[in-house]
Amino acid sequence: MITQESQQKFGFKFGQNGAHSARTMMFSELTQLFDGQPVNAQPEDYRDDIEQANVLHKPTSKSRTLTWRHLVDLYGMNTEIPLFRIFRQLWESDSSARPLLACQMALTRDPILEMSKAKILSLQLGERLPREDMEQAISDQYPDRFSTAMLKSLAQNVNGTWTNAGYLQGRNKKHRAEPDVRPVNVAFALLLGYLQGATGNRLFTTEWTKMLNCRQERLVELARQASYSGLIDFKHSSEVMEVTFPNYLNEEEDSWLYE
Repeated sequence: MITQESQQKFGFKFGQNGAHSARTMMFSELTQLFDGQPVNAQPEDYRDDIEQANVLHKPTSKSRTLTWRHLVDLYGMNTEIPLFRIFRQLWESDSSARPLLACQMALTRDPILEMSKAKILSLQLGERLPREDMEQAISDQYPDRFSTAMLKSLAQNVNGTWTNAGYLQGRNKKHRAEPDVRPVNVAFALLLGYLQGATGNRLFTTEWTKMLNCRQERLVELARQASYSGLIDFKHSSEVMEVTFPNYLNEEEDSWLYE
């Protein structure tokens, strides 16, 4: 297993606090920013778009500053952070994959969203999710930490993200749905497992691939499609699977895997 310190270098975040205490995964804001900037844009480019040009149409300077802060919490917004750099590159590969891709990235950096994942994945397709059930799931994880009003806000925010990502449907009455899992999403899930120490066949049984809720055969087929597209190198012979990730990490970053 890769050390937590090395995982943090890649861009993973740990702890108890996260942006979902105030926002959803901010998919529409992220989309607008990426539409207006190239893949190699610098943090100050995004920040200037938000705080100076106000491309997100926020009403006050304070709300613009908070928007930038929450986006940094969720995504990093800096190509010097390997996870963000790779996420930003994959974003351009398939527009249909973006909602789930953003959720995958947010899960690496927001402990509150990550904590809510178990509740979402426990639901059967079509099963209803009352907001109160998510409130209870959060309260069970953090007893006596949040007020009733805060639990309601947190549940609304995480449910909003899971809805944007395709795991929930419905505006007021939400129920479990099947997300649209694309080859790009599988490639990113495999990479996340790799950056946390998994290799070979184990890459297909990490928490990141399990959250895609695909049968093994489907995961393998999507990995094969990702390989055809040049997103990963994938070899499958009998029961043995090998995945490598060409040009995702530079030499220094690659060395973090062995610290």
